[in-house]
Amino acid sequence: MSNTFTKEERAAMRAALAEAKAAKEGADLAAACRQAIAEMSGTDRELAEAVHELVTQHTDLRPKTWYGMPAYTNEQGKVVVFFQSAAKFKVRYATLGFQEAAHLDDGHLWPTSYAITRLTAAEKKRVVELLRAAVS
Repeated sequence: MSNTFTKEERAAMRAALAEAKAAKEGADLAAACRQAIAEMSGTDRELAEAVHELVTQHTDLRPKTWYGMPAYTNEQGKVVVFFQSAAKFKVRYATLGFQEAAHLDDGHLWPTSYAITRLTAAEKKRVVELLRAAVS
């Protein structure tokens, strides 16, 4: 296994197992999401806080963690959108990603993730548009 997955990927898988157990035990999933954001630093934390605020203000999606990352689910418990910090996988940008439950279909080709390095008013407006489309 150590040759197949990186240390970060193995940690994400362990987090997913712990999240599933916590959900079965009735843990406060929203608090876990806030904790995951609080454990980030620098730009990742700022971006995650901004995304969290946009999701919670503009949708009825429910916060939780998913592979140790902040994520937001629909009423059926399916992840619609998630935030992945740059530091988690040692990449140059954070990612705002949408899962299959998001209603972003546009013809036969559409993006499911976006690189984020900064969230100005224009980017926040675009994120809100994407969130609203995703939950429509």
